[in-house]
Amino acid sequence: MRDTANRLSIAPMMELTDRHYRYLARRLSRCAVLYTEMLTTGAVLNGDKEYLLGKDAGDNPVVLQLGGSDPVAMAESASVGEAWNYDAINMNVGCPSDRVKSGRFGACLMAEPELVGECVQAMQASVSIPVTVKCRLGIDRDDSYDALKGFVDTVASKGCTHFIVHARKAWLDGLSPRENRSIPPLRYEYVYRLKQEFPSLRIDINGGIKTLDETLEHLEKADGVMIGREAYYNPAVLLHADEKIYNTPFERPSHQDTVNTLAGIARDYARYMQNQYESGVRINAMSRHVVALYQGVPGARLWRRHLSENASKATDAITLVEQALNFVLSPASSTPLGCPETEQRHVP
Repeated sequence: MRDTANRLSIAPMMELTDRHYRYLARRLSRCAVLYTEMLTTGAVLNGDKEYLLGKDAGDNPVVLQLGGSDPVAMAESASVGEAWNYDAINMNVGCPSDRVKSGRFGACLMAEPELVGECVQAMQASVSIPVTVKCRLGIDRDDSYDALKGFVDTVASKGCTHFIVHARKAWLDGLSPRENRSIPPLRYEYVYRLKQEFPSLRIDINGGIKTLDETLEHLEKADGVMIGREAYYNPAVLLHADEKIYNTPFERPSHQDTVNTLAGIARDYARYMQNQYESGVRINAMSRHVVALYQGVPGARLWRRHLSENASKATDAITLVEQALNFVLSPASSTPLGCPETEQRHVP
């Protein structure tokens, strides 16, 4: 059985963590566990499997996140995921959107821990890889620690030993999915307490974590840390993850500054994009993932602008990226990543 019990993972994010983003993320960290976007059981069982489940050979460790609530369909989908060489299956019990609520999966399932447990049991019976659950603290007004503890206790009694907890509750009535990512307050202490009271379970923490230093602090009280949107909108946060989190430096060509190290990654990704383009994938469907690679350095705004404005008509990804690199690869651009910049971060 492959072990995905790692210290750092990148959250599943709809319309963001596709196979192309994962290729980029793996260039930044060899150790971090990657997740797919959430895929519904209907999509996995009836959709284009190559399009939905296909991945680069170097992606692993990578986890398939499933959305659903029918134990039979979840088990069948988990088997498909194992056949496609995913390292683990994760059940989504945290997404707060109306679409998942109407489909009876996501955060609304926190009100049905017995059903979640049945799904876990069915999946575990059908695969040899780990089955995990990602959840919130609670939903709507039912967000006490006791409610969270009861949910975990029930699902764990059915065999789940690994929970990833987004340390916010979900408001299913009145807040949008975007608002649910920031408005409900973070309560890290609930997750820490959960680990104390369930020492035999693996408890990972998620929500609002933006730096590797914060990750190390959380690792003193939780088994693992999941970083979400910061890893997408500032992917260079992962650049030193292997060294800081795993004490395993990522051996890359020797560059003395972060700007040039990222340039090597950008060029690698450009070659990947060109190969994919020649197989029929639009360049701007992939370049959007690398737009935010540079933050806080001279020329970063122009890097982002060039990619954003030219990718849709580009036919040569290598030239596109090389032209964008001209804006950051200058003597003045050796400023360490993360220094203040007056421009606002671009959101592709």
